[in-house]
Amino acid sequence: MFDGMTELSTERRMWSLFEPVHAVSYFAPATRQAFEEAGLRGYWRGYFASRTAPMGAVSAGPVIGAFYGFAPGMVHRALPDVWTRITPQAALDARRVGAGHALAGAVAGLDGIEELAGLLREAASAAPCHGRVLGAANAALPWPEDPLEVVWHAATLLREHRGDGHLAALLVEGLDGCESMVWRIAVNGGAGREMAQPARGWTDEEWDAARDRLHQRGYLDGEGAATERSFSAYRTIEELTDRLAAGPWEALGPEATQRCERLLTPLATRVLAELPDYPVWIRLPAPATPAPGAS
Repeated sequence: MFDGMTELSTERRMWSLFEPVHAVSYFAPATRQAFEEAGLRGYWRGYFASRTAPMGAVSAGPVIGAFYGFAPGMVHRALPDVWTRITPQAALDARRVGAGHALAGAVAGLDGIEELAGLLREAASAAPCHGRVLGAANAALPWPEDPLEVVWHAATLLREHRGDGHLAALLVEGLDGCESMVWRIAVNGGAGREMAQPARGWTDEEWDAARDRLHQRGYLDGEGAATERSFSAYRTIEELTDRLAAGPWEALGPEATQRCERLLTPLATRVLAELPDYPVWIRLPAPATPAPGAS
């Protein structure tokens, strides 16, 4: 499987650790149960309610822009209908409570959660949010009081902040929403289309048209496999994504970042082991061994 990054940057190492903590929002049974108890049945209703709630009761338009890789038709099916079933505040409460329950088992026996909460909050609070729709929306929410919920909230803010920057990098490369999905699957050796395409709502016709456009521009060969241009684009996009995600860790400083990495690694490792449905095409690196010198 192609990765293209010979050495993980600080930004990418930290992403590999806070991403699993955020991902319980969508992939943990406890969060799905929390949405069902709030009266919202169906996975995708919970997903769209959870992720868009920080923006309020928005319609499909802003979400198509902010989510990028989702087919517009899929977004329209979810929004604004979901707001007739649950309020944004109820969705925010459900995702926070569900995430707390999902993480509770993973922290059993781990030390330093309060310290970790403080470090992650400091880093997330320093994330610059200009031009970051989802990052800014989450940054405007009040912080929870429970340390474990603080860890989750900080991870969510950092994840959406990095994600917003990643979409900017895709725009610079000139990849539209469907093209970005087809391209990512090709770079991944073709693995994951059977999950990614329906999960993002693209039809076969839309997927094949995007593949043809990428072939014409040199990203794919005649068989739909990634070319060197695709691999070069991957490296460029990931490097730009890292640069755009550097602010929180620069503000925290190298020693505190290393300490945060050390405390977060065992939690992320445990959480990731409990998320078997995590999308293969995202290619999340395994939680890295803390950098030398981390204390």
